[in-house]
Amino acid sequence: MKITARSMVFDVFEGGPAGGEPVLLLHGFPQHSGEWAAVTPLLHAAGLRTYALDQRGTSPGARPEGAEAYRIEECALDAVAVLDALGVSSVHLVGHDWGAVCAWHVALRHPARVRTLTAISVPHPHASAYAYAHDPDQQERSAYIKLFRHVDKAEEVLLGDGARRLRGLFAGASIDTDVYVRPLLEPGALTAALNWYRAMSPLDLVGLGPASVPTTYVWSDGDVAIGPAAARACAEHVAADYRFVPLAGISHWIADQAPAEVAAAVVARCRSWGIGKATRG
Repeated sequence: MKITARSMVFDVFEGGPAGGEPVLLLHGFPQHSGEWAAVTPLLHAAGLRTYALDQRGTSPGARPEGAEAYRIEECALDAVAVLDALGVSSVHLVGHDWGAVCAWHVALRHPARVRTLTAISVPHPHASAYAYAHDPDQQERSAYIKLFRHVDKAEEVLLGDGARRLRGLFAGASIDTDVYVRPLLEPGALTAALNWYRAMSPLDLVGLGPASVPTTYVWSDGDVAIGPAAARACAEHVAADYRFVPLAGISHWIADQAPAEVAAAVVARCRSWGIGKATRG
């Protein structure tokens, strides 16, 4: 369905029982809401109502010009505005990759709108920042960001030779890369998606404290982007019930490769809040 929020039009894919606990799913780069395709049926079977959002830059009707429009605070406000448009006062929030970063910001800056948080791959922003500043392994893992922030050069590299390097991001993950790559071949689509990287700023961390909502962090030891230093540091930045779910032998593309494990972590976190009880918040 199409949701109009903040003078933009977002694509949202809903499913599951109408009276189920609401779950908002936020995708990462270079993916879209389709990354949850194997996860949502399992959530629906557990009685959850899901809303998978194509975020700013991914929804064709939500592609403002300029990198500054993609500051993470703006992306977090998009999620809140979509909830307003859906008439959902608070939600179980799930995010992967950039979707996890956005989910952390929603939970930290708008905690009244979040019942529980399940962050996949990317830990609390301060954990990521600490690892990037102090851990050589994480610095090496994050080196790709410099290219992604390079205007025009990144598009040239990723789209050249039939988008070979864009497809190569999924190497070894047994994923149908066309599902994710094809939409990024549309004019302006890749630039809009890369603008999340180009809008990054140290100011993004200002005012962020520990998470105050029940939180699960799912990390895979085969993730080339997020190393163990960042993953281990996450717990220090959650001042609420916290669960760490490490997955062995899984790459960065956790929702695609381990949907059952993702669904189990989300359902367990939601049930910790109280599925079946009177709606709160």
